Amino acid sequence: MSEMKFADYALSEEIVRALESLGYETPTEVQREVIPVALGKQDLVVKSQTGSGKTAAYGIPLCELVDWNENKPQVLVLTPTRELALQVNEDITNIGRFKRIKSMAVYGKAPFHIQRAELKQRTHMVVGTPGRVHDHIERGTLPIERIQYLVIDEADEMLNMGFIEQVQAIIEQLPNDRVTMLFSATFPADIAKLSHKYMHEPAQVEIKAAGLTTATIEHSVIEVKESDKFALLKDVMIVENPDSCIIFCRTQENVDHVFRQMAELDYPCDRIHGGMEQDERFEVMNAFRRGQFRYLIATDVAARGIDITNITHVINFDIPLEKESYVHRTGRTGRAGKTGKAITFAASKDARRLAEIESYIGFAIHKAKAPSEEAVDLRREAFEEKLNIGPELKKDKREQLNKQIMKLNFNGGKKKKLRAVDFVGTIAKIEGVSADDIGIITILDNVTDVEILNGKGSLVLEVMRNTTVKGKQLKVRRGNKS
Repeated sequence: MSEMKFADYALSEEIVRALESLGYETPTEVQREVIPVALGKQDLVVKSQTGSGKTAAYGIPLCELVDWNENKPQVLVLTPTRELALQVNEDITNIGRFKRIKSMAVYGKAPFHIQRAELKQRTHMVVGTPGRVHDHIERGTLPIERIQYLVIDEADEMLNMGFIEQVQAIIEQLPNDRVTMLFSATFPADIAKLSHKYMHEPAQVEIKAAGLTTATIEHSVIEVKESDKFALLKDVMIVENPDSCIIFCRTQENVDHVFRQMAELDYPCDRIHGGMEQDERFEVMNAFRRGQFRYLIATDVAARGIDITNITHVINFDIPLEKESYVHRTGRTGRAGKTGKAITFAASKDARRLAEIESYIGFAIHKAKAPSEEAVDLRREAFEEKLNIGPELKKDKREQLNKQIMKLNFNGGKKKKLRAVDFVGTIAKIEGVSADDIGIITILDNVTDVEILNGKGSLVLEVMRNTTVKGKQLKVRRGNKS
């Protein structure tokens, strides 16, 4: 039987074109299972590991199903972390780019008034963390009467982080006549209860946890005294010589401590934890995604839902407190069919936690010995050679799509009585440009952002410098990348 392609589904040309631009070729297993059911508007419960492609599994059909002409949000996606909200929002925006789907992310520790202003625009989808979404609903700044699709992503993590009551409070305010999709890597009793209470005869999809098998990830544990952990880390890094590695610590203090020691050795590294400013966390994750450094030292804040390709190694510098976290941490490697290594450092006091993890994952983790002095000496030269070469920048799957897009910023908006049709009508009259070359338009009180697609941004920028919109001459400049 020939392999399924995205073009084989009942998808519009705009969605298929975006998927091709993003380099999506053949659907993953979770996408094959979920897309037809979601297109059929049926409730769904999906048990699937991170790294299986589930964001696109729901993002593709939802971008297909939304009505572009509807001004109020039709889709609400709940995620446990701000990082995941931003990533899901970016993925959905890219998938719906040529259909001009407007998606926005709402999350805490970001200015409420800016989000409120953006929610007054035509917005097809909202992706957000439960606290901030609930806040917007309570204040009446997120209209929910047209919500037809609800996605609860990383439901087990919502539970772990104490968000489940907020999630329930949100659900109870949404229209009853909606499609609900629940995604979870693990399926504790409270999540099952949630699905029984709020979903109507959902289709059940379970993608076998390939990430837990030694077929894709080689798991090992090394016994070590707490005081010897950093010395062991240095030796493991030399022997393993990873291309891209996440080192997980239990606390912010440990992350900072390990980061400082690695930075002193001139290792290409950075850190991320919940005590950092949000913008700094985003920048670190983006730099890691681009391959600007090789080693990320992190707390569990980075363990869920961050889609970074080709992470070759995960090292648990500290064994996780929760057994589920072991799955989520190690699921950062061995993604999309690639192989990876998960190495855990365990002190004698960690024996009980290690036993709980092994019981949970269903197999005994291989007990490995610390690298010998001989092995370290043998591999040192190759390790130092790679350090001197520096990291290799990765090609982002969004790069091809985004290089064809230019955002133009006009210094006029609602206060000048400007509407999206005014910009579309003016820009589409430019020779060589059509309405198909115009992407998402965001109109605020005093500024308007217009995405120009298909590499035609420079042409439109040049012409619009001397062209009026609705009789008004506006200043136009190249805006920031989406």
